Amino acid sequence: MDKIPILKMGEFLLVTIQVDLYDRLALALENDLINMVSKTEARGVLIDISAVSIVDSFMGRILGNIASMSKIMDAETVVVGMQPAVAITLVELGLTLTGVYTALDVEKGMELLRSKIGYLPLDEENLYDDLN
Repeated sequence: MDKIPILKMGEFLLVTIQVDLYDRLALALENDLINMVSKTEARGVLIDISAVSIVDSFMGRILGNIASMSKIMDAETVVVGMQPAVAITLVELGLTLTGVYTALDVEKGMELLRSKIGYLPLDEENLYDDLN
């Protein structure tokens, strides 16, 4: 069975979905990702779906489940790279993706994750350390 790679980048996990997900692969990703959040104590999950052209209600629920489970484990979830057709489909299906933040690209998604966890840029961290 195929596996979607999950990369650790500091306090975040990055998942780039390069194939259309079939049900078993989506369930495996959900399981693997939640296990990695637990194992690495990640504070955020960034899922890049820019290569995904079709999202059905099952995939929408999987994204929502990942966000809900990650939140319970103290990690925020951001989905980036959503194609217009995917966004339209999600709205037409009535899927709100509760708990899932979105951004246009990976860079903006990382900025959003940093802001959600209260991350201070390196300069501000050093300034804070100097004040104590």
